[in-house]
Amino acid sequence: MSHNLLKGKRGIIFGALDESSIAWKVAEKCYAEGATFTLTNAPIAMRMGAINQLAERCKTEIIPADATVVEDLEKLIDRSMEVLGGKIDFILHSIGMSPNVRKSKPYTDLSYDFLMKTLDVSAISFHKVMQVAYQKDAISEWGSVVGLTYIAAQRTFPSYSDMAEAKATLESIARSFGYHYGKNKKVRVNTISQSPTWTTAGSGVKGFDAFFNYADKLSPLGNASADACADYCVFLFSDMSKMITMQNLYHDGGFSSVGVSQEIMDMLSNETESK
Repeated sequence: MSHNLLKGKRGIIFGALDESSIAWKVAEKCYAEGATFTLTNAPIAMRMGAINQLAERCKTEIIPADATVVEDLEKLIDRSMEVLGGKIDFILHSIGMSPNVRKSKPYTDLSYDFLMKTLDVSAISFHKVMQVAYQKDAISEWGSVVGLTYIAAQRTFPSYSDMAEAKATLESIARSFGYHYGKNKKVRVNTISQSPTWTTAGSGVKGFDAFFNYADKLSPLGNASADACADYCVFLFSDMSKMITMQNLYHDGGFSSVGVSQEIMDMLSNETESK
């Protein structure tokens, strides 16, 4: 059911690849709530995905951009304002990639060239997006910028590898840029720390299925879905969240506050008894 929460708002959505992408779900929900927006992704990712279907469904334009390249971001923001007819009200940064994870490099034997690429794509691009928008005064007062993150920024998950460093950096950038953007432009910046989610990127992490099931058993509400995350993004883009900024907001069914659940205790107890 639509409530027109984003009626009249303009946005840019980074990272939609296919129907499993959180960014894809966000685009659909934003469109249903009355927003207009442009879609963007790196050219190589666009060739792998089905973003054209989403653009057709949401009656919007796709603007290719490598989020690590400032010149691409400048063109993206200029073109978005031209297409949408004014300043931007919201931006979703849903970008993450680790060559070390893709190449199955152990955390104790990282390629540092790969690590720098991980940080640039998954975290520093967040700063680049905001810096370009800030310098162009491209976001309206009380606009909203949201980046997607994960609790591995605070806790150790061995198979998450150097993406943990990237997410920690992403969250720090949100706080630091959030201060300046709020003080000078009345723009708010937040991150959403989402449950493990069956996306193309998430499922690429080694042992993701066991990891997903563990989190689901630990969380009193279960894992938050991509659809539910999209709803949360809509809320953060809307005027209903105007005074929320510089926050890392857990959207994980309670996972981040639980030490151990009864389901996990029962599972471990059964394993012990069977030995």
